[in-house]
Order: sequence, then C-alpha cells, then structure tokens
Amino acid sequence: MPRVVPAVVRALDILELFLDQPRLSAREITEQLGLPRTTVHELLVTLVARSYLISVPGQPVQFRLGMPLFQLGAAFAGQLDLVREAQDVAQEVAAACDEAVHVAVLNGADVIYLVKVDSTHPVRMVSAVGRRLPAHCTAVGKMLLAGLDPIDLDALLPPGDLPAMTPDSITDPERLRAELDRIRAEDVAVDDGESDSAVRCVGAPVRDHAGVTVAAMSVSAPIIRWTPTAHAEWTELVRSGAAALSTRLGYRAPR
Repeated sequence: MPRVVPAVVRALDILELFLDQPRLSAREITEQLGLPRTTVHELLVTLVARSYLISVPGQPVQFRLGMPLFQLGAAFAGQLDLVREAQDVAQEVAAACDEAVHVAVLNGADVIYLVKVDSTHPVRMVSAVGRRLPAHCTAVGKMLLAGLDPIDLDALLPPGDLPAMTPDSITDPERLRAELDRIRAEDVAVDDGESDSAVRCVGAPVRDHAGVTVAAMSVSAPIIRWTPTAHAEWTELVRSGAAALSTRLGYRAPR
C-alpha cells in the first residue's frame, strides 16, 4: 500500500484548524495539535511561503487562510453537480435497503424530485424524476421547509388551510409549524401517509458547504413493508446517506 506522508498530514491538520477559527498563533496551533514546536514552525514557514497561510503582524504573530485555498474551494464548487452526486449516493442507499430513494429540492411551496432510485420489489411506490408535490405533504418537503427561516416560511404558506393530498395531510398551518419545530430538533422528517395513503417515507437534510439545507433525501416504502424495525433502520440509513451527500457538497459538521 502507498505510504501516507506524515508531514503532509500535519500540514492539512493545521489548515483544518482554520475551518473553525479565523486566526491562530503558532502557540495555539502547537497546543491544539499536540505537535512539537519546531515541527509547527517549519510547517507554518512552508505554508506561508506558498501563500496557503498569511502571517498577521502582532504580538503574537497570528495566521489566517490565504487566497490559494479560496481558489481551490472555488474550483471544487465549480465541479460539483448535485444531480450526479445525489444519484451516486442514492444508489448506495437503495442498494442497502432495497426501497425507493429520492432526492428533492424546494421550488416555491413545492418539492421537485431530482433523483429516484427504485426498489426491486414487485410492489413499489409510483413516482418520477421531475414530479412536483406540495412540500408540506412529503418527508423531503417538510425537511426543506424546516430549513427555512420564519420569514421565508411565512411567505410560502398561503392564507387559510393548506391543500391536502390524503386525509392524513397536514392542512393547519400552525400544526405544520409545530411539526417543523420537531423536525428541526430531530433532523429527520416523516411522511405518514400524507402524500399517498399506501406509502410511508423518512427524510433527512442535505447541506452545502455553508451549512444551508439545499436538498433532502428520503427512503420510501409501501405501508406493507413499513414495520417499526424497518422504520428505525431506514431512518439511520437515510441520515447516513444525506450526510454522505452533504460531505460531497463540501459540508463539514460542527465539531
């Protein structure tokens, strides 16, 4: 197996400290990483020489990120394709549970499905890429609505009752707001027969490099296969899948 170069690993460890802290001194870096002072000094000199870090005069001298890191980040962002990345991850999740997996985005008060990977079961849910549904009736939609700030959410909700797709759809705006509060706390949403009485779904958020919820992923199955055990397993699976897709989009979970 190829050997991992320790000096490169340590240099990357230093750079990653700046994801949470805009400026750091050599002493702070040494203490946080537990590295020898001479090692940190040599790495800092190298990173400054290549402009990956900029030294800020003062007592003590501090360091901040340099322009090449912005350029690398911009190049990475320019190569991202949400649909392509989502398709790859959705296929992995679907292979693990053999149920339908969707990735959707918010468009006004609706969700639009960008990706669908179907199950191999003869009994399966009917859905399609490009389909539009009221966000408040779906797991992915409620997950996306939960990511909005209150002003944006209020602007999307029509006056009066919300439209229903099934008898179990949430039509009361105040009940929806309470449901969204629960979703924010648990970071997972459930469609309990609200878009299709014969189907259940569980969804999780997909976040970008800035931590903004830009999409949602769900696992969907007919009610005949929606057991408490399966629900628990699929909840963890969709959380893991959404987290993997978020990582591909540059998201980094808070420490």
